[in-house]
Amino acid sequence: MLRLMAWWEGVKFRMRDEAGQGMVEYGLIIALIAVVLIGALVAMQGGLSNIFNGVADTLNNPQGATGN
Repeated sequence: MLRLMAWWEGVKFRMRDEAGQGMVEYGLIIALIAVVLIGALVAMQGGLSNIFNGVADTLNNPQGATGN
């Protein structure tokens, strides 16, 4: 009987233990941020492509980009 009571107290303690809850919440927040960032990048794909192409053109031909 004493073993059963000790086992039951251990089960109750483990059920109250919330040490992993914080890590799960951080994981969910990071996943949500990743989904939002991916959605934003997909939505702005054309604009970002133009910006990066402009930067690449400027780096490849700095005189032509400034008009000098």
